[in-house]
Amino acid sequence: MRITRSSDWRSALPFETPMIADSVMPGDPARCTTCGVGADPLPRTALWAVKHRHPHDPAGTVRLYCAEHTPRTAAPAPVASPSRTAGATRAPRPQAERPVRQPARKVVERPALICPDCFVEVPATGVCGMCGQRVA
Repeated sequence: MRITRSSDWRSALPFETPMIADSVMPGDPARCTTCGVGADPLPRTALWAVKHRHPHDPAGTVRLYCAEHTPRTAAPAPVASPSRTAGATRAPRPQAERPVRQPARKVVERPALICPDCFVEVPATGVCGMCGQRVA
């Protein structure tokens, strides 16, 4: 069973893409993350919201940046149209050598030992935990 997070406003944002903060999360003026608490709050129309990946939160974390400190992102790679790639042939990728898997060892289960006096199962030590009698 996989437990998933309920959707929130961050799920609509793409990762590492600057967006005007007012269109994403309207509210009061805020400070740039990089400028720090010493800077004056800026209106949200002058701030950029960027959703970053987070190692412990799949929804990511959103930070606000002024125009000067907005992270520069690489332009997205051009997507080839299906008509151009339909007849194209690809060179086969070299297969990485896989390690040889050892066969699994057989686990032999021992029959359960029952204490003749207490009628409880005896652990692997062979000594009853209730009365202390050694059962073979």
